[in-house]
Amino acid sequence: MNILITSVGRRTKLLEYFKKELNEEGKIVVTDCNNLAPALYVADEYYIVPKINHPEYISVLKKICKKEKITAILSLIDPELSLLAKHSDEFSEIGVTSIVSPYEVCELFLDKYATFKFCRKNNFNCAKTYTSFTDFQKALDKKEINFPVFVKPRKGSASLNINIARNIEEAKIIFSSSEDMIIQEFLKGQEIGVDVYIDMISKEVVSIFIKEKIAMRAGETDKSKSIKSEKLFRLIEEFVSKAELIGPIDIDVFDINGEYYISEVNPRFGGGYPHAYECGINFPKYIVNNLKGIKNEKQIGNYQENVYMMKHDILTIKRNLITK
Repeated sequence: MNILITSVGRRTKLLEYFKKELNEEGKIVVTDCNNLAPALYVADEYYIVPKINHPEYISVLKKICKKEKITAILSLIDPELSLLAKHSDEFSEIGVTSIVSPYEVCELFLDKYATFKFCRKNNFNCAKTYTSFTDFQKALDKKEINFPVFVKPRKGSASLNINIARNIEEAKIIFSSSEDMIIQEFLKGQEIGVDVYIDMISKEVVSIFIKEKIAMRAGETDKSKSIKSEKLFRLIEEFVSKAELIGPIDIDVFDINGEYYISEVNPRFGGGYPHAYECGINFPKYIVNNLKGIKNEKQIGNYQENVYMMKHDILTIKRNLITK
């Protein structure tokens, strides 16, 4: 069983977990467009590939799949999820399972305004969101929203180009600086990260891990503490079932005076997932089981509270880098 993981970037720990779970029953093959992506050099095999918007990108991945006898493929970045989902039938034709939610679901959660509408439609708390500056001004006049606010790309990823506006002038300048921007309510509360696995065979939630975020760095959880909440467990189960998500999912939530607000939904492994793994929440094992045709048993909340995660530096030194 060989698994292809694309756009691996810095996710060295995740690759180590996959390699440990395969236990020499198969290989972890990876790709990235940058030969300085550290995770390349943790894998069994690696390939430098074009950027995901290159017209031959999918063809290149399919060639790698055939050469390496790949069983399944998954991506670690948001913009590529829809691409893999869109071409999942092509991968299936060559015997490769795409570990990704349906195309429409990936598109839904890449679009922050569509996410807002989905949450409102299904009665989940979320930040007020506006695509029109006029609508935002009207809401401001009615005191339905106050400063500060977030101004960000409607389909942004990895916390890029997110700005805080503290008055109307700042909001107008930032909103006008680029196309397809949104204005979003600034949620004041404890930020929480939730790692979820929805079984690819039963389509049921089998695992949920909750962590309280203590510090962030470059859009990822840098320090966190494991916590439990039966109320949040139930809410997450309801949310992912209505959203028709599948596989590993990363969800950001705000706890505001005991009420939970859905903030971001990423249908992939989150950057803070290693915390869950080190607490015994083994998503790579769930994936391997599913690829073998084995349904995973439901084990929600089966971990210890008050376990802390702290990320820190490690170096990889390479000489005479070779591209292939």
